[in-house]
Amino acid sequence: MEGFILFIWGTPLPDTIYGVERFLRILQRVIWGPPVWGLLLFVGLMLSVKTGFMQVTKFGRMFDETFADLFRKNKKYPQKGDGDITPWQSVTTAFSATMGVGTLAGTATAIGFGGPGAVFWMWAVAFFGMLTKAAECSLAFHFRSKNDKGEIISGPFAYMEKGLGWKGLAVFFAVAGTVASFGIGNMVQSNSAAWAIQHVFGWERIWIGIVAAVLIGLVTIGGIKRIAAVMVKVTPTLAIISIISCILIILSRIGNLPGAFAVIMRGAFTGHGFVGGAMGVAVMYAIRFGLMRGVFSNEAGLGSAPMAYAAAKTDHPMRLGFWAAIEVFMDTIVMCSLVAFAILVVIPYDTIQSGFRPALTGSVLIIEAWRGSFFGEFGAYLMAFLIGTFGFTTVIGWTVYGEKCYEYLFGTKTVMAYRVAMLPVVVFGATGGVALVWAIADCLNAMMAIPNIIAIIALSGVFKKLFENYLNKETYVSYAEERGEK
Repeated sequence: MEGFILFIWGTPLPDTIYGVERFLRILQRVIWGPPVWGLLLFVGLMLSVKTGFMQVTKFGRMFDETFADLFRKNKKYPQKGDGDITPWQSVTTAFSATMGVGTLAGTATAIGFGGPGAVFWMWAVAFFGMLTKAAECSLAFHFRSKNDKGEIISGPFAYMEKGLGWKGLAVFFAVAGTVASFGIGNMVQSNSAAWAIQHVFGWERIWIGIVAAVLIGLVTIGGIKRIAAVMVKVTPTLAIISIISCILIILSRIGNLPGAFAVIMRGAFTGHGFVGGAMGVAVMYAIRFGLMRGVFSNEAGLGSAPMAYAAAKTDHPMRLGFWAAIEVFMDTIVMCSLVAFAILVVIPYDTIQSGFRPALTGSVLIIEAWRGSFFGEFGAYLMAFLIGTFGFTTVIGWTVYGEKCYEYLFGTKTVMAYRVAMLPVVVFGATGGVALVWAIADCLNAMMAIPNIIAIIALSGVFKKLFENYLNKETYVSYAEERGEK
């Protein structure tokens, strides 16, 4: 059975892998096999058709209502409505959980394990993921409610229970989300950050984890308002530094850019970029790692971001839907592409790959790319700083997600216990092995994504009505208002 699974989903695992890690690596391959690829792309395609490919036809309007309006002195789209935080704060909170390790080390991991062709499949999942994320964030806003402290609480569990009446699925998602916040939202981030810092500065990872846990605790124990206040300052600054450094590296090696683009396109369909691998299996790797890392980067369909977006002050769910779609575009189409090109114009793909065993991957690959650029040793320090800082801000952002799932299950009385429990996991993740931590995160991702995508498909008609309601400038009535709730 194992042989059949690995024939369809990838190459055999090395004999040196045993026990739990081997089981998780096999489960990772099974979960992220063709059925999930098809499901991810199907929901994005279906929503694209229902909205007339909004990500193309309404792109100008989406950008005008979101990022462009941030820089207008007299806002065309002023903030209205009830909520805990502003739309920009909700975006930066969500962006702090996506932009960072998922974008920097995640892109490098996709290239390392899936070959350069994996970048193309990251683009594909992002193109359709713009609609998926717009739908889940709009639905979360539409079905949102308040907890016993008067704070907004919503997410996939809300539209699963209220929109579909599927209480069991809502509980399953909330449990998966709570557990996943310790994996994708914590261990992977602290692991990548600690490895990056140790690789450059030589510091012991356990001490990196301990210091980070203390600093993270000072922010997260204050709740979503304190988190949003921190993220709105930190995340844009780090993103701008990352973008500028990528552009400078690409411009310094501009002659290598056509070759980098060519190897991405060839690798997407031929497996070019692997040395000694069968073409069909190599393409499987490119697709699987492209989709896994694409979802890990922008979290479209995962069901995490709606828990931050639903808390925003706005008067229509599609306003948040536009923000969510643009966030995916900026994260994957823009930022991941810049990272991928910056890596590939500096380090040839045959240096990265040696058969199906990457010689360089993750944090180490991107640090070595920055070190090999005109930045020199400063580039290694810069990237270690970015991954380290982003990694720990992502933990902060994901604390919001896990907390909302925890609240749905247990209420607000013991939520402080959840916030405290996140802190020792930071230390554990910082000291863990790379492959094991990523395998755990990918499995937990799927536990959230599969039920969430099923719910989005079932509620696609509701999303279409919200979309048409907004375009036609009709009066919006929330689910709570329809039922006379406050």
